[in-house]
Amino acid sequence: MAGRDVAGGDSRKGLLGSRKRPRLPPEDRCEGGYLAGPASVYADRVARSLRIAEFTDNYGPGRSGILYAVQQIEGVLLEAGHEVIVVAPKASGPNPYAQHPRRTEVRLPSVRVPGVPARVASGAYAEPLVAKVGDLRPDVIHVHGLGLVGLMGVALARRTGIPLVVTWHTDWDAYAEHYALLTPVLAAAYHAWRVRAGSGALDQSRARASARAFRQAGRQRMAADLLGACTAMLAAATVVTTPSPKTAKRVLAAAAEVDVRAIPNGVDPLPLAGPSPVPPSPGVRFTYVGRIAPEKGIGLLLDAYKIVRKSVPGTELMIVGDWKKVPTLRARLLRARRHPEIRLVGEVDRSNLGPYYAASDVFVFPSLTDTQALVLHEAAHAGLPLIVCDRELGLVLHDKVNGEFCDPTPDALAGAMLRLMDRVRDPVARAKAAAVSRELAARYTVAGQDQAILDLYAEVAGGGLRVPVARPRVPGRLARAWSRVSAMAR
Repeated sequence: MAGRDVAGGDSRKGLLGSRKRPRLPPEDRCEGGYLAGPASVYADRVARSLRIAEFTDNYGPGRSGILYAVQQIEGVLLEAGHEVIVVAPKASGPNPYAQHPRRTEVRLPSVRVPGVPARVASGAYAEPLVAKVGDLRPDVIHVHGLGLVGLMGVALARRTGIPLVVTWHTDWDAYAEHYALLTPVLAAAYHAWRVRAGSGALDQSRARASARAFRQAGRQRMAADLLGACTAMLAAATVVTTPSPKTAKRVLAAAAEVDVRAIPNGVDPLPLAGPSPVPPSPGVRFTYVGRIAPEKGIGLLLDAYKIVRKSVPGTELMIVGDWKKVPTLRARLLRARRHPEIRLVGEVDRSNLGPYYAASDVFVFPSLTDTQALVLHEAAHAGLPLIVCDRELGLVLHDKVNGEFCDPTPDALAGAMLRLMDRVRDPVARAKAAAVSRELAARYTVAGQDQAILDLYAEVAGGGLRVPVARPRVPGRLARAWSRVSAMAR
């Protein structure tokens, strides 16, 4: 690590005063692109190099939106001369900054959970590794996601008083329904970690109250306990960021008092030139690009396309993503592939996706669990009209102008696909949709997000915005016994 004074402390207090401040409604915070908020005032006040600790539950091996988002932040911090500490589950995967001299990587023991694309931190032997991160005295702790690694970041911030930024990347409420195997694993790991960490890990009264509310709303006990812990993590943050107004509303519904900033992930156009990776389609080609998983609505897409295929022969459905790793969908996709109109491309590196968008006519996105959906921005940059089932994912879609929102049912999705099919055959309507898609996508660029993140770090690190220091309680006899039992179980 580069040598510098990292003591920080009193000299940074008082610039912003109280954590409480007026907040814009979440739906107004990123309308028309990135807003120049008060953070930009403080960007030039933190001229020294910052040390930022990024705690992420998803850093490979599979590619994902969280992985790209974290690595994008790493890149802008390193390019700006700051230092980065990455804390993540141990896994192989794309890692372009691995050897950078101003970057430290802390990998935690992890386990593989069937049906889950990323490795999950087990919590074993994590305390000394996380303590080493605290010894480096980061200026800001940034937690990406609300899994066990995120909980470790929250616990470290509460113990040290280091400013804490939490980003809600994943709709945990929805994921708890789809990953039945992940919920007990995370719940057990949460409990074991909280026992070992003592009262400094979370605001336990807040976590219990939230868990009771989720149980009263009909959630299964284990999922409710997990979601209650997530709510307490949000409430512990100095600032919570979200990639869309949709998730800002979710955060405020769970923890109404927190300071929430909607900072959409920036996406630049992918290169569209080059030889077409697929032969031309005789009819309209509908395309889905993204992770293949049950919560992404792949079954809904196949059901809707079955209706379209019977109504208008000659169309094509192209699915780009690794469909072979998900047992619950693989058998169905194998059956679907028997139809020549359905093309399963497989996994494609993001840098090579441009020609697939260029070879498409309409982009279809049936997921209801995404918090922003970077692929929608990529498709909009390519000038494609969009069909989206989640009406809250509206950053790059104006309904009935450059595409349509529709209900998440086979009939509704098929109806939207048939209507867009007629529209893209009209050169004038197609050109108008392409222009609107590109104009909306241009509002959320990498440069815009980079500056928003740097301004936020400068504000939080330089403004005296701290989390209250928790006094870790030494675990009692029962807690120590539980810790030994859970270690033996692992």
